[in-house]
Parts: sequence; structure tokens; C-alpha cells
Amino acid sequence: MDIFQSIIIGIIEGFTEFLPISSTGHMIIASSFLGIEESALIKAYEVIIQFAAILAVMLIYRDKISFSKIELWKKLIIAFFPLAIVGYIFKDQIKALFSVEVVAIMFIIGGIIFLIVEYFYDENSSQTTVVEDVSYGQALWIGFAQIFALIPGTSRAGATIVGGLLSGLDRKTSAEFSFLLAIPVMAAVSGYDLLKHYKDFADANWIAFLVGFVVAFVVAYVTIKLFLVFLQRFTFVPFGVYRIVFGLVLLIWVV
Repeated sequence: MDIFQSIIIGIIEGFTEFLPISSTGHMIIASSFLGIEESALIKAYEVIIQFAAILAVMLIYRDKISFSKIELWKKLIIAFFPLAIVGYIFKDQIKALFSVEVVAIMFIIGGIIFLIVEYFYDENSSQTTVVEDVSYGQALWIGFAQIFALIPGTSRAGATIVGGLLSGLDRKTSAEFSFLLAIPVMAAVSGYDLLKHYKDFADANWIAFLVGFVVAFVVAYVTIKLFLVFLQRFTFVPFGVYRIVFGLVLLIWVV
């Protein structure tokens, strides 16, 4: 992997990881366009840029990472467990699900779900408008919704945000809980991948890796900030439409 490739992949990771549009489909298109084949070294690079994305969330929400917020983190851990348990038990079956067709179909299905949820959603009736006020029941509901993210192309952010909306959170709080939930989820996934691929770092182009890390961090940081501003004025409808269009493009691309 050269520096140019690392920059492009870093931008895609940073931009798509926390938006409800799934990074998987975008990585497929980008990797094909750049001529990057899936390998242990590429997997090692993905671990690096995922850690960069986690760091961006932790920096933005550094005031939430303290013992004074222990109740919030108990709820986040509860929301994390369903994905961790199901993902561990069915990891082989989940891996077998991966194909471009599945990713494309889940893009479309996810987009339709967003449009349906937004059609019936009333922001004024939201019961929870502060992330610390999310109840244990709501956290568990979001955790179960996150299980659907195990299907390639669903989007972890999309699944948790929809789960939040359906459980009574407003749009901003749903997004913030999703961002914070990404910390234990991505830390666990990246940590597991790191243990599997740590030997591959010996052959890495460390300059490209470092550049990609910085790019992913900056893009993720800016994306989260802009996304929160966006939600103050708009709905998730544009993301639903985008998912449907992107899914159709993916299907046409693989035909």
C-alpha cells in the first residue's frame, strides 16, 4: 500500500465509520478502483485507521470519559454485550454472509428502513434528549438493534441510530449514543484483529500507515462535528435515499 492509497482509504474510513451509510460498501468500491486486494497487510492497516476513528470520538467526548459518567458507561456496556455475544457465537456464519450482493441489498434495505422510520418519527415526542438520560432499557434495545450490524452492509451506526429513534431518543441523542457505543465495539473488534494480524505489521509501510492514521483521525473528527450540526436542522432522510442509490449502483456494478 502506498501513501496515496492510504490517504484515500483513511478518508473513507473516517467519513463513513460514524455515518449511517456503512463503510463496507465504500471500501469495496475504493479498493477495486485503487487495485487493492484483500490481504493480511490491508487488514492490519484497517486496524490502524479504526483506532484513529476511536481516538477522534474519545477526543470529542472526553468529558464523558470519567468516573463521574460511570452510569452512562454501564449503559454503553449493556448495549455492547448483545453484539459481542452473538458476534462471537456466530462469527463463522457471519463471515460466510459477506458478498458484494449482500452488502448492496442491505444498503437498500437499510435505506428503506430509514425512510419508513423518519416518516413516522416525531421529534417533539422524544422522551430522551440528553445522552446521560438514556435508560438501561433503551440501552439494551439499542444493543439488540446493533446485532443487525453483523450483516455486511447494514452499518453499525445506522442500526444503533434506528434503535435509538425507535426507543424514544431524539436524533442528536441517538447519534451521540451511537458514537460513544463505537468506543467499546471498535476497541474490541480492532483489538481482536490486532492480535490476529500483529505479525503483519513487520512488513508494513509505516509512513503510509502513519499518514492514513492521521487522515482517518482528522476526517472522523470533522465528520462527527458536522454530522451533529446537520442533525440540528435536517433528518436522516438524505441518508436513506443515499443508501438506496448506492446499493443500486453496487448491484449494477457486480452484474
